[in-house]
Amino acid sequence: MYPKTFDDLIYEFQKLPGVGAKTAERYAFTVLSWNEDEISEMAETLINLKKKVKKCTCCGNLTEDELCEFCKSSKRNQNIICVVQNPKDISVIESMQEFNGVYHVLDGLINTQKGVLPDQLNIMSLLKRINENTEEVILALDPTVEGETTALYISKLLEGKCRVSRLAHGIPVGSHLDYTDAMTLLKAFEGRKSS
Repeated sequence: MYPKTFDDLIYEFQKLPGVGAKTAERYAFTVLSWNEDEISEMAETLINLKKKVKKCTCCGNLTEDELCEFCKSSKRNQNIICVVQNPKDISVIESMQEFNGVYHVLDGLINTQKGVLPDQLNIMSLLKRINENTEEVILALDPTVEGETTALYISKLLEGKCRVSRLAHGIPVGSHLDYTDAMTLLKAFEGRKSS
């Protein structure tokens, strides 16, 4: 229906998560309407992304340097480590503007059904970061079966080495009990506090 080059662009856009055929087609038409400078800027940005962005040698976060901004910051508490699944989770936590520790990116979660085992994750480098000064490791992982499995695995590895905590799970503010699933309700009861 379209020229091959245009179909190729649609195909490339469909490789992006959540982009179906219609959205990819819209993106292709948008790019087609750009002038040459705009297309060159986009192409250069993509090439620079691949050339310059790498993983922090300490925590696994995205960086253009050896260490990410959190690992090299003297203003961050280097003795509190928040463990996350991927770099995207860091920006969510940072948006609170409350956490002043550092991060550790696992690059996934244990999922035996998909063949993702602990040795394929960034867990060993986390263990190397733990020392006598480590105050706490916060496991900020998704409350899924895979997240729970990964958190339990890491908790066992760190047992007796430092304080390990989890994010609280429970009922979101503004929701109703009759719409809450059993697992969320169970976690809310387990994590209850005195008021």
